[in-house]
Amino acid sequence: MKFERRDFGKLQWQLLAALGALAIGFAFAYWTSTLSSAARIERNAAASRKAAIEQTLGQVRTEEQEIKTRTQQFLEMDASGITGPEKRLDWMEMLRDIQRQLRIPGMTYEFGAQTQLDANAVGGYAFHGSQLKIQLRLLHEEDLLNFLARVQRQAKAMVLVRSCKIARLPPGTADAAQLSADCVMEWITLRPASGGKQP
Repeated sequence: MKFERRDFGKLQWQLLAALGALAIGFAFAYWTSTLSSAARIERNAAASRKAAIEQTLGQVRTEEQEIKTRTQQFLEMDASGITGPEKRLDWMEMLRDIQRQLRIPGMTYEFGAQTQLDANAVGGYAFHGSQLKIQLRLLHEEDLLNFLARVQRQAKAMVLVRSCKIARLPPGTADAAQLSADCVMEWITLRPASGGKQP
């Protein structure tokens, strides 16, 4: 079958319709591709926003847990008497009471000046320490262990024993003591950093 020029005239409307359909198809495909790209971009942006929100939420939860933990620790320290200004008069009375209860023959002591232990205060509070040098005259070694244990248990401070030296006394001492002990202890309290307000 042969196409002649007049046959093209008869088919021109069909060809135009086919070309129009092709153009509409290409336009629809381009529009669909553009919509798909926009939807993909929007989906990725939404996923990024969701990840950022989840990360922020995780940080907030972590910080909230840290605050709860620190608050609980502070309340426990406050209940034990570690927080606030040092109570030297109470400490000295407690030392004399323990000496009497354990029947320790002799005791002399001296508290040093209080100093801030950490340069960087957290939340406006810092640990402060007062050094105690104490000399005890003892009947036996167990008296020293009992004395130190009671001090650490009863003191309204955190008490760290830095050093202790025990020596035997010459026989025939007037108070029947057999040993002498020289100890250095650190009495630690938590209070506002230097320059801060006392509670």
